[in-house]
Amino acid sequence: MSSIDQLVDSEMDAMVADLQTLIRQPSVSAKKQGLVECANLVSSIMKKAGISSDVLYLDDKSIPPIVCGELKSKSNPGKTLLFYNHYDVQPAEPVELWNAEPFSGKLEGNYVYGRGSADDKGELITRIKAVEYYLKKTGDVPCNVKFIVEGEEEIGSVHVEQYLQKYHERLACDGVIWEFGYVDAKDRPIISLGMKGLLYVELAATGPSRDAHSSLAVLIENPAWRLVSALASMRDSNGKILIKDWYKEVRDFTSQELDVIAQEPFDEAEFKEEYGITRFVAGAEGRDVKKALVGMPTCNIAGLNSGYIGEGAKTVLPSKAMVKIDFRLVPDMIPERQLERLKAHLFEHGFDDIEVVFIHGEAAARTSISDPFVKQVEQAAKVTFGSAIISVSSAGTGPMYSFAKVLKSPCISVGSTYMFARIHSPNEFARVDLLNKTTKCIGRIMENFSAG
Repeated sequence: MSSIDQLVDSEMDAMVADLQTLIRQPSVSAKKQGLVECANLVSSIMKKAGISSDVLYLDDKSIPPIVCGELKSKSNPGKTLLFYNHYDVQPAEPVELWNAEPFSGKLEGNYVYGRGSADDKGELITRIKAVEYYLKKTGDVPCNVKFIVEGEEEIGSVHVEQYLQKYHERLACDGVIWEFGYVDAKDRPIISLGMKGLLYVELAATGPSRDAHSSLAVLIENPAWRLVSALASMRDSNGKILIKDWYKEVRDFTSQELDVIAQEPFDEAEFKEEYGITRFVAGAEGRDVKKALVGMPTCNIAGLNSGYIGEGAKTVLPSKAMVKIDFRLVPDMIPERQLERLKAHLFEHGFDDIEVVFIHGEAAARTSISDPFVKQVEQAAKVTFGSAIISVSSAGTGPMYSFAKVLKSPCISVGSTYMFARIHSPNEFARVDLLNKTTKCIGRIMENFSAG
């Protein structure tokens, strides 16, 4: 094998500089801010690295474009590895909690700060640079390499399946390296084989035609209480979802998956300290905690709004109450079916007046532990980092199901994101040492994948 390790070490300044350039281009999908500009910037960085690149659209040009990159191998044109990433980021708010300007890309020792530094521009730059450095070192890449970089991941990858369908021949591949991968507190990469699905809805309860004086609460039903009662009917205090047949299709873990879960390290005390909590839901501990993370559904209140929430007192009876809920789903749970079960539950429990608005749905996906691709990635990670952890699934959600369905290729997450890197929060950061190791790891993955 031709190692690129020394070249990666010698060119870290260039890698960090390119990452800073990406961070300094705001690309907030929730605000439709800077998306086309960032797509063009990603394309130009790819071209500079020696990767053929295009910015592609659907018929509706108002939809953020994808960036497609491709580099054909001279030595092994029969195998193709696809890298999936995204160039959009979460909003920076609350800005006042940042220690530096959110889009500054500030470098401080081993840390690069800024929105997107870890999620997902830091991850993207490791893949581009691994390919670039391989070209510089050998004049070739071990296998064909393709990129798809989308601009809507942070708002649910709304159109990525349409892009996959439209450009499926161009994106055809034998394996997919997913857009991120966590590294734990002991610097061990967590190789995740799946993603949970998602059902995201808004529920709204309506009361009087306008806000009223709270003294009228003896006569007028408060929609906030109505909504609270509906929410209480959906989930018990131990986190169990009470909607009829909610768990009907939940797939049991295989014996192989249970073995992996048992071996996966998880520091409960460290996790609780990081998040300032003293117990887990339902008092879970040991293997039950790990099983919940990778393979149990959730019902989470993401936002709740009604009435007056400013300083001081305002005695008001609000005219409307609204809640945003995200349900995490696991393999074989279909978002559309779960939505109908939610609606049926509200109707059967007397809450048929509550409006249900569907926001987003995504099915879960999971790559088999026995797929040869898993060993190829694991071996590369172990050589680079010294050890690696296999996880049955990420606790988060992404469009992995769409990739598996359209491209019919195994998908695996591995990357450079420190698990406490404050992604989606103020002071998000990427660690330079992990960017270095992950770039080397991606190079080894290409080598292993080519030989496998």
